[in-house]
Amino acid sequence: MRERVVRAVAGFLITASVLLAVFVNDNWLILTAFVGLNLLQSSFTKFCPLEIILKKSGVEK
Repeated sequence: MRERVVRAVAGFLITASVLLAVFVNDNWLILTAFVGLNLLQSSFTKFCPLEIILKKSGVEK
């Protein structure tokens, strides 16, 4: 369940930041890059801050 939530949040943030970049300001693409880099590093290190937050919040595995 946690993995699905992490993917959903990442997808939402990327979509929202791209839309904000198109309609508001290009600087929102920094958020897209941050989320993408975090996904990339978590694939190598298996460390994801959101997953830790969800675990402490009581979201089941």
